Amino acid sequence: MQLRRSQLFVPGNDERKVKKALDLLSCDSIIFDLEDAVPPDQKQSAREIIASAVDKISASTIGKRREFCVRVNPSDSIFHSEDIEFFKNVKAITSIVIPKSETKYVREVHSMLPRKNLIPIIESAKGFLELEDISKSEGVVAVSFGAADFANSVGGRVEEYTGNLYVKTHVGIVARAYGIDPLDNVYFRISDTEGFRKEAENSRNLGYVGKQVVHPSQVDIANEVFSPSLEEIAQARKIIEVYERSLREEGKGALRLDEQLVDAVHYRRAKQVLEMSTAIEESVRQP
Repeated sequence: MQLRRSQLFVPGNDERKVKKALDLLSCDSIIFDLEDAVPPDQKQSAREIIASAVDKISASTIGKRREFCVRVNPSDSIFHSEDIEFFKNVKAITSIVIPKSETKYVREVHSMLPRKNLIPIIESAKGFLELEDISKSEGVVAVSFGAADFANSVGGRVEEYTGNLYVKTHVGIVARAYGIDPLDNVYFRISDTEGFRKEAENSRNLGYVGKQVVHPSQVDIANEVFSPSLEEIAQARKIIEVYERSLREEGKGALRLDEQLVDAVHYRRAKQVLEMSTAIEESVRQP
């Protein structure tokens, strides 16, 4: 299982920040940005900084502990094809983040990079309407939502779309329907840790697996929110134990535990919690 509890955006043209992100071992996933964060005259130098930094990563650890992604420039940009061609053979970059995604763009990137995972960002009204086709496209492993660009595309206010319940619910449901990870959008108010935590908790309650972040200070909070607590793990083990014993000894698939009904749906959820817990433990043990 590839963890994506925290997915940190890093400007690809800032060598210091790129190296600092690689040293931030608690971060599950890093997105080296070639789009908004990089001025036009620095695109090529940013590509070279990223490639040089990840080139030092041992081949045996690629795709295990952490995920390394590049957000390429959008398909209508003169830099898009250059980004694709440059990172085609950079093995440490296992995932491509596609801004302003629409179905045809996602499929075009997959045809050019068939061995890379794809993470589309929904940032337009058309992309939102095509979310189902995007989510079931080959190569797609996760999907996110860009509130700022989306608001611009519909002539709305960013604040109204950052935590928009309708949009987030729809993205989460469609992603889960096609077996990919729903990732929560970024929270720009860096100093507002409580606001960040609240938004992350709301998204976790909707079924999201992680959050895209814009500052290292947000990483540990995201990891905490999108990880099962010790209480949840203990309860999951208890549910699995009593449910399996009930089936084995009494042939019953429903029982009462701590004054609550427990049946197959609770058992399946408990198994998911332990699977997530195991994945987190394994990621910590990996070099």
